[in-house]
Amino acid sequence: TGLVFIDIDHFKNINDTYGHEIGDQVLTSVAQTMRNSLRSSDFLGRWGGEEFITLIYDTDLFQLKTVAEKLRSLVANSSLTINGYAVHITVSGGATLLVEDDTSKSVLERADQLLYQSKTEGRNTITYG
Repeated sequence: TGLVFIDIDHFKNINDTYGHEIGDQVLTSVAQTMRNSLRSSDFLGRWGGEEFITLIYDTDLFQLKTVAEKLRSLVANSSLTINGYAVHITVSGGATLLVEDDTSKSVLERADQLLYQSKTEGRNTITYG
């Protein structure tokens, strides 16, 4: 099983620029884009704020990277029309495989650290570990 922790890049700017109603539309659009690209056996949930968590079942590192990159790319290549303008959204993520000794806390902390690395390295990327 793989876990991908995803965060919408610059989400505060979206809320500050367009308002919370548009921010909610962005959350919905990103969630739908990602959900539509996952297998029915996989899980996508909103973790909080602008964060999402995805569980990819029956996977290895290569497949996890493929799925995580697909999620990132689909969001980056989509847009939301707001007041006649196309607004492009990107996401960053941390992706990791669950290992035997993992607890829910340890795997989430590892994915969160990887997500933080993606943010510090420029966003719109997925870091694996």
